[in-house]
Amino acid sequence: MLVALGFLMVATFMYLILAKRATPVVGLILVPVAFGLFAGAGTEIGDMIIDAVKSLAPTAALLFFAIIFFGIMIDVGLFDPLVKLILKLVGNDPAKLVVGTAVLAMVVSLDGDGSTTFIITTSALLPLYLKLGVSPVVLTVVAGLANGTMNIIPWGGPTVRAASALGLSPSDVFVPMIPSLIAGLVIVLLFSVHLGLMERRRIGSLVLTSEPLLAAAGSRGWSVGSGTGSGGTGSAGDGGTGGDSGDSGRGEVGQLTGGLDPDRDTLRPRLLWFNAALTVALLVVLGMDVVPIPVLFMIAAGIALAVNFPRVADQSAAIARHSSSIVSVVAMVFAAAVLTGVFQGTGMVEAMATWLTGIIPDALGPFLAVITGLLSIPLTFFMTNDAFYFGVLPVLTETAATYGIEPVEMARASITGQPVHMQSPLVPAILLLVTLAGVSLADHHKKVLWRATIVSIAMLVVGVLLGQIPLG
Repeated sequence: MLVALGFLMVATFMYLILAKRATPVVGLILVPVAFGLFAGAGTEIGDMIIDAVKSLAPTAALLFFAIIFFGIMIDVGLFDPLVKLILKLVGNDPAKLVVGTAVLAMVVSLDGDGSTTFIITTSALLPLYLKLGVSPVVLTVVAGLANGTMNIIPWGGPTVRAASALGLSPSDVFVPMIPSLIAGLVIVLLFSVHLGLMERRRIGSLVLTSEPLLAAAGSRGWSVGSGTGSGGTGSAGDGGTGGDSGDSGRGEVGQLTGGLDPDRDTLRPRLLWFNAALTVALLVVLGMDVVPIPVLFMIAAGIALAVNFPRVADQSAAIARHSSSIVSVVAMVFAAAVLTGVFQGTGMVEAMATWLTGIIPDALGPFLAVITGLLSIPLTFFMTNDAFYFGVLPVLTETAATYGIEPVEMARASITGQPVHMQSPLVPAILLLVTLAGVSLADHHKKVLWRATIVSIAMLVVGVLLGQIPLG
């Protein structure tokens, strides 16, 4: 019964989100509560949710102060040189813009933090998307695919979890999968080229000036510069300046990324090198893993505020500028705690994992590594990485051992589902991305999930062809 309830709960939540019958926050709260009570949780459901909230509190704190820190860096102009370089390279070509989005997201993803990647990518490029009339959904799709593929780097999270759960070295898991990673990135670039050409063709067919678009952007507090170009509200299925599939203009663009005016009052050119050094130091210490990441961002945000805005009023204003993004993201993080709390507290996750391993016929035992790779695609979307790697993977690995499949081979297969996992509503970073871009999660999922699935399968196939993942 728990298995049926677990799958039905996920299906109900996804239906409500994709059909736009409920916002992610409402769906993440009410659906699990209803199913948890039906599963017999009773008054204990409160403890289940509170335990999950406690476990996600550091994530909420991380996102809160990461948004403040990188928001300040954007405000004071740290990333302006990078933005100017990218804009110079892409010009007014939508195709180059989309490919540039993929490349920028890949490079920034090297720090292993999805939130940082999405903040920088969105802040740098969304104004140009709005100016040229390119659908912001294309930005979220390309950035999400690039970051999800890069997420298998050892310091990204899943590789370390897989290695820890099975008592392995992360390098033994990751290094042989580098060809798969490269293959995945190539496919992401091909998708970005295709999407860019589609947008170029769509925009080029519109005989419009940019005034309506600039007016719409201005209403959201954006400074997208001057000049003329093609723009419009987009066509059905491709979206427009504010959303996708008829949702154009509804989403509120986060204020975090709306400060790229070269004459803005918040610029601090004299502190450029200090801010650059502070950011580099933050990333270095982050990679050394000597201080909890939420604490690290708290300290960095405090230093950034104190140095760049000595006056108390200016510090308050700096925080307020990014409050809408903070509230939206942190609310969804705590709402996601309801889903994970009910999932784990009622035993649904454990029951679903046991059921999945039980239905695999003995004849398919020698193919468990490939099966694990395929299962990682849907399971890591519906479960947290912790639930999959510490709950499901060890059970599958123990069974696979009887067929001569090594734990390290199972670990490699298990990380190929990350391009899909990073699109899950349980991942705070993707919630941040769609919030900043003013895109609905449903519109993002409609365009990204099948592409992410192709990337995951391609990574799995390359691993099999090169012998890193056994086929039978």
